[in-house]
Amino acid sequence: MKEHSDAVRCAVIAGPQGAGKTTLAAAMMKRAGASAPVFDSSAEAKEFGMTTEPNFARFDYLGEAWTLIDCPGSVELIQSSLDAMQAADIVILVADPHADRAGAIAAHLKYLDDHDIPHVIFVNRLDESETRIRDLMQALQEHSARPLVLRQAPIWENGKIAGAVDLISERAWKYREGAPSDLIEIPPSERAREIEARAALLDTLADFDDALMEQILEDRTPPGAEVFRLMAKDLEEDLIVPVVLGSASHGHGVTRLLKLLRHEAPAAGKAAARLKLNGGASVATVIRTIHAPHAGKISAARIWRGGMKDGASVNGARISGLLSLNGETRAKIEAAREGDIVGIPRIDALAAGDRIIDGAVEKCGRTDGPMALYGLAIRAKNDRDEVKLSAALHKLLEEDLSLSTERRADTGELILKGQGDVHLRLAAAKLKNRYNVEVEMKAPRPSYRESIRAGADHHARHKKQSGGHGQFADIRVKIKPLARGEGFHFDEVIHGGAVPRQYIPAVEAGVTEELAAGPLGFPVVDVAVTLYDGQFHAVDSNEMSFKMAGRQAMREALPDCQPVLLEPVYETVVHAPTAHTSKVHGVIAARRGQILGFDARTGWRGWDSVKAMLPEASVQDLIIELRSITQGAATFETRFDHYQELHGKDAEKVVEERRRETAG
Repeated sequence: MKEHSDAVRCAVIAGPQGAGKTTLAAAMMKRAGASAPVFDSSAEAKEFGMTTEPNFARFDYLGEAWTLIDCPGSVELIQSSLDAMQAADIVILVADPHADRAGAIAAHLKYLDDHDIPHVIFVNRLDESETRIRDLMQALQEHSARPLVLRQAPIWENGKIAGAVDLISERAWKYREGAPSDLIEIPPSERAREIEARAALLDTLADFDDALMEQILEDRTPPGAEVFRLMAKDLEEDLIVPVVLGSASHGHGVTRLLKLLRHEAPAAGKAAARLKLNGGASVATVIRTIHAPHAGKISAARIWRGGMKDGASVNGARISGLLSLNGETRAKIEAAREGDIVGIPRIDALAAGDRIIDGAVEKCGRTDGPMALYGLAIRAKNDRDEVKLSAALHKLLEEDLSLSTERRADTGELILKGQGDVHLRLAAAKLKNRYNVEVEMKAPRPSYRESIRAGADHHARHKKQSGGHGQFADIRVKIKPLARGEGFHFDEVIHGGAVPRQYIPAVEAGVTEELAAGPLGFPVVDVAVTLYDGQFHAVDSNEMSFKMAGRQAMREALPDCQPVLLEPVYETVVHAPTAHTSKVHGVIAARRGQILGFDARTGWRGWDSVKAMLPEASVQDLIIELRSITQGAATFETRFDHYQELHGKDAEKVVEERRRETAG
């Protein structure tokens, strides 16, 4: 058993949407004798019918203080789970009881494994499944680099799980609806399975302890207290992942989970060593930024060492109104102790990831956010709100690392990027509800270009007389296509001063300006223009005249150069569980993609990576279809690679849409 301190411990509840995380959090608090705070109280949570941001809850269990962080389950909001996990002493991954959905927690398991964060899996809603635990364990193990250790053997009645046997203490419980379980004898029908499961547990622990291995080889039964000690040690060192069973909505398995947390989970402060938080009498890490209506900016911070008092100095600013975070309640407190999570109001210098060491801020930042997978062009419905929109977006991005913005120079659109359609619609709801800025969002225009397939020799004359000095410029240019990716080249071979040297840059400027939108309506690339002859007038010629002549030459000549539409193509690598690889191939093919090959995903058990070339238009909503065919598991990475010609009806449609936009 572990020794306990007065420090507050922290457990993070994470997992896929619909697994029952919030239900489990409420059940744990009820079983601990605490009143559950109001979860999911925001306007967005009610509108979307799901957890949209982390919920903080506080309770005591058998004399120990705990903070729970209940994280959103939507795969599009996984950033909040990743942030919270860094503050955890232990993470409770809530898993679906169906083996074919095991991949839904793959991303969580990979992050926890990579960051050496101790975690336990709570298999929820077992009353709804007839899946064999053996099959479920095997499916989950496919996605974990750590060995999974079943802590309980199920007791079956009439094809349903009616209780469980603790495999260390070998005590059995029968579930009761909404109440603590009854202690019973192990049913004779379950004894053989329990012995087999316990042997598997001991074998796994023995892989990390020579003394236990020796006892097993000598067929000696290890003392229960020693097995508990090894279980706690291996969990603390992130060598194993215990798996417990239950049904949060019925209260089944909740007490066993609470006792596991109390006796086997790492003590408060062990995570500080994992994070290498050395030095300082007082050390805290900012885990989340909250911009609350009327309250302003609040930095949620985990106190790893020492404590924190209201009125203390942080980066030279005074804390005014230190906050206790509990559901929707943010109560002012005088001081917080080691291990606690507190809200620090109105310290602008703080950002998520920063460390506070004896009042000084160490800027660490956050760099491990997921790559943006989906983007929409965003604008304020009311043009007068553009300034408000910019300020509000800044706050949203400060709260959520997985959101980003990009201003596209070629289309003029402001693109809001995130993890999917729900993620961006949620951002739009926050803009409206919290900052009174209504926005319109639509699919961004791909960055089409156009080029030419034939050259031309063109004569252009700009002449204008309107009293006084007129305008005159006469030029001859050769236009030819370049290889794809060469851009724009301008040259001149003027002899005998046919065009004075001071006017040649003006011709180039005019040509360049006209290339901003060619005959098809898009920027023209991969073109070479050579100025080789011309005429000027001693009085009427000037830079503007030759600039206008340059524009005129391109405007008149390009339609005769066989213009062709170019679409951007992206190198795209789709990551998905191996069972779905063939479906991924089908999606890519249906989106005019070219598959380059696939291989096992580096560092991921049971996953493949499919490499392909995809048009930008096909990448736009790719993540929506990928998640649909992989139960939300798939993701991808992409980068611009090259432009390629687009022909036929697809090209005609793009050009027609562009002409309508221009006319409008």
